[in-house]
Amino acid sequence: MTEQGVRWTAEQVLALAPDDASRKAGGRLGGAGPWSQIGGSASGSVWGLCKGSGSTPYRTVVDLTGPAYKCSCPSRKFPCKHALGLLLLWSAEGVGEPGEAPDWAAPWLAERAARAARPAGAPAGPVDEEAARRRAERRAARVGAGVTELERRLADLLRGGLAGQEQAGYAGWEETAARMVDAQAPGLAGRVRELGTIPSCGPGWPARMLEEAALLHLLDRAWMGVSGLPEQLAATVRGRVGLPVSGEGEAVRDHWLVLAQYDSVSPDGRLTTRRIWLRGQDGGRPALVLDFGPPGRPPALALPVGLVLEAELRFRPGSAGLRADLGERSVAAVPCAQVPAGVGTGAALAAYGAALREDPWLESWPVVLGPVIPIPGELGWQLADAEGDTALPVPLTGTGARSRGGLWQLAALSGGGPVTVFGECGHRGFTPLTAWQPDSPEAVALS
Repeated sequence: MTEQGVRWTAEQVLALAPDDASRKAGGRLGGAGPWSQIGGSASGSVWGLCKGSGSTPYRTVVDLTGPAYKCSCPSRKFPCKHALGLLLLWSAEGVGEPGEAPDWAAPWLAERAARAARPAGAPAGPVDEEAARRRAERRAARVGAGVTELERRLADLLRGGLAGQEQAGYAGWEETAARMVDAQAPGLAGRVRELGTIPSCGPGWPARMLEEAALLHLLDRAWMGVSGLPEQLAATVRGRVGLPVSGEGEAVRDHWLVLAQYDSVSPDGRLTTRRIWLRGQDGGRPALVLDFGPPGRPPALALPVGLVLEAELRFRPGSAGLRADLGERSVAAVPCAQVPAGVGTGAALAAYGAALREDPWLESWPVVLGPVIPIPGELGWQLADAEGDTALPVPLTGTGARSRGGLWQLAALSGGGPVTVFGECGHRGFTPLTAWQPDSPEAVALS
C-alpha cells in the first residue's frame, strides 16, 4: 500500500478517460512541469494546481477511494484531463509525505468524508452505494463488450491462419489494444500488444502466438463467467483484465530477503516496471513488489539484492498470492548472513504447477534452485541437479539473465561446480536472476 492507497498503474489511470482525446491530453499533463502545490493525505486523496492557458491555475482534487474528482476547469468531461494528469503523476512517483489539504480542497474532501461516515440507513448512504453499483455495472458492461470484440478478433486470426501475421504487421493489434483501453480493460490491452509483437520474435513464433492466443481466449471466457468462479480466482481474473482489485489483503510481517530486482519497459516505451522479488526468512513466503516509472525516469523504489529488511507486506487478493505492497519498515536493512535454502528441479516444477491452479495465466513462479550446475550445450543452456539426473532448460530470449552474458557470468561463478540460483520457473524453463557460491552469503545479481 502507498500512503494514499494502492498505487495504480498508468494503464489503469488512462482506462478512466472518457475518450481518446482526454487520454492523450491527460498523458501530456502527467509530468511535474505544469503542477504546483501537489500533495496528498493518508486517508486517500491527492490534489494539485495545474497551470493552464490563463493566469489562474486549475484546482484539481481526486478522492482515490471513489475514485471521485473535482476540478475548477470548464471541461464537461469526467474525469477531466487535469484529474487524469494528476493521477498519472501520483501513480508514477507519489506525492511525498501525507499532509493537510489546502483551503480550496479541504471542504470538498471533508464533505465526502462526512457522507462516507454516515450510519447505514442515513439518506445519503444508499444513494452513494447505488451510484457506485451503477458505475460498476457500466464498467462491467463496457469490459464485456470489449471481451466480445476481442473474441471475434481471435476467431478471425485462427480462421485466417497464422502464416500471414509476419506480413500483416503490428498496426492491427495496436488498434485492437486501443479498443480494449476504450472498454476500460487495460489488462487485456497489454496482453493484445504482447500478442502482436510475437511474429517478430524469431524462430518458433507461430507456436508461441498460438499459446498466447489460447491464454487470451481463456481469460475472455473466464471474464464471461466470473460471477460463478471462486472468490480468489475471480479476483485473479478481474486483476488480469485490468480492474483495480478491491478488498484488503493479508498483512504479513517478516524479515524479507531481497532475492532479485530488475526493470522491464512496456512495448510502447511509456512505462518502466520494476520487479522486486522477496522471500520471508521466518515464514518462507515469496512476494513480488512492483514499482513504476514514467518515460525517462526510473521507478523510485530500489531494494539492493542480498539485503534483509524487517517490514510488513500487504498481499493483494488474487495474483496467486504473490503481489504485495511494501508497508512500514522497522529497522535499516542488513546484509543476509547465509545462503538461502534451495530445492531440486522437480520440486521447482511442482511449485509452478501448484501456482497455476490459482492463476492459469501465471508465466512463472519464484524458486530458489540448488545446488545446481549450469551446463552450456548446442541446444541451449540447462541447470542440472548436482545430485540427480534432471535439469531445467534456460530460455535465451528476453531481458536480464536470459541473455548469454548473464549465463556466462553464472558459469564463471560456478566454475563447473554447484551453485544456488534464484529465478523464475515457468513453462519455457528457468530464468536465473541471482546466484550464490557455496558457503558464501554474498548474492550476485546476474546481468
